[in-house]
Parts: sequence; C-alpha cells; structure tokens
Amino acid sequence: MPEAPQMQALAERIAAWLAGAVLEGYEPLGFTALKTVDPPPEAALGARLAGTSRRAKYVALDLDSGLRVLFHLSQAGRVDFEEPPKRTRPKGAVVRWRFSDGRAILVREHGTERRAGWWVLAPGDEGPLAGLGPEAGSDEFAAYLRSAGDGRRVHTVLRDQRTVAGIGRGYADDILHRARLSPYARLGSLTPGERERLVEAVRSVLDAALARERRRAGGLSEPRLGEHFEVHGKYGVPCPACGTDLARVSYESHEVVYCPRCQTGGKLLADRRTSRFVK
Repeated sequence: MPEAPQMQALAERIAAWLAGAVLEGYEPLGFTALKTVDPPPEAALGARLAGTSRRAKYVALDLDSGLRVLFHLSQAGRVDFEEPPKRTRPKGAVVRWRFSDGRAILVREHGTERRAGWWVLAPGDEGPLAGLGPEAGSDEFAAYLRSAGDGRRVHTVLRDQRTVAGIGRGYADDILHRARLSPYARLGSLTPGERERLVEAVRSVLDAALARERRRAGGLSEPRLGEHFEVHGKYGVPCPACGTDLARVSYESHEVVYCPRCQTGGKLLADRRTSRFVK
C-alpha cells in the first residue's frame, strides 16, 4: 500500500507537473470508485489547479474554485501521468482526469482489489479526512508515544489511522525494527528509553523514505513499491543490522516481518504457519 512518504512525494510531483493547469474533463472508469454525489464532479470542471496537499494516505487536488478532488490508492492503487491523454481503459482503471495542455492523470488498481476511491469535496468538507489522527512526524504524536498508557500492540497503534495518520504495514515493520521492539510489544508497557527509541524510529524511517521517494519521477506506476523497505516483505532475508534471517508472523491477508535477534531476544513469535511447533 502506498503510505505517507509515497503519497507526499506524489503530491509534490503532481503540483510541479500540473502547475496552473485547468481541469477540463474526467472519465469515471470504476463503477464504485466515486464516493461523493454533492458537489458533482462536473462542478470542478473549468477550475485551475492551485496546488496539491496530502493528509495521511490521501492526496488532494486543490482547485482555485475552492473545491478539492481527493483520492486514496488503498492497497494496490497506482497513478500514471499521461501526455497526451490516452483513450484506452486499462484493466483496473478507476478514473482519468484530463487537464489543459494535453495532460491527464489516470488512477488505476494494479491488484485484484477494487478499493481505490475519489471524492469531490466542497469548501469546509473534510470527507474521509475527518477523524484522522495526527501526522506521524508531528509533535502531537511524539507526545502520545512518550506518555500514552495504550494497551494495544505498538504495531497496531502505528497502523490505526485514528491514532496516527499515514503509516501502514510496511513502515510499521521498519519502524519497529529500527526501534528494536517486538511486533507484540504493547505501548503502555514500554520503558521511557524504549518509547524514545520509538519516537526517533518513526521520524527517521519516514524521513528517509520521503527522501527516497522524492527521487522518483512521474506518477506512481510501479507494480511493486516495497523495494526500499528495510525488513517489510523480506522474510528469510538476512537482517540488515545483524545478519539473522528475518522471521514473520502470518495473518490471513498479510504478514508482519521482524528480526528475532534484534527485536525479540532470539525468540520466534507464534505464527499460524508454525503454531503447532512454536509455543
């Protein structure tokens, strides 16, 4: 899933590529992708792109009319820059926005899930942004990590968009690895030193990820976006810190990757693939 670093860098590239362009048309290519009815998409046509913004994993096209076109890529959404705009309807296509000077943005689903969506928001309407937690790198979230008695696992806390906005499974794995914390560690049970390591890891991992993403050109078209993760998705690969083979905890739809030596004191965590062997 594209997370805050990917979406922030994408918003910046869109702003640079379409600076001052006029939204001239749209093609709704996914039947259920548009999540709003009022204002209608037609109300946004003829407006000029004043800039872009990001909140959590959402990118907004901010128009000079005051309307915002918001989109979320969910698990496997991708974005193509088209110049000139194509007339095809690729597999998994969600929406194509056509701008002046022969440019277009195509949102599509790379995977089989059809969860990417878009919204047209009136001024003052937060839509799906309402209820999101603070941004991951904010002082507000740092204060929460340092003091909260939250009894949930830290991995769960990091992925809860109502608690902190913009982190998903990928960077949650990398953050806990950087902080040398078990995926099963509970926030309320951490020592002050462990909490401080967690605060530093959140900021350093996401800052480094954003710096890498800013080197990307064009849209966000690659089938796989996990090439820069340190441990996420790399089960069985040697740990970049100590060389121990990375382990995993498997769930029905995803897995959590960790280093047994760096994060769990040599202990393998119970996993549904190995639960009859590991207690």
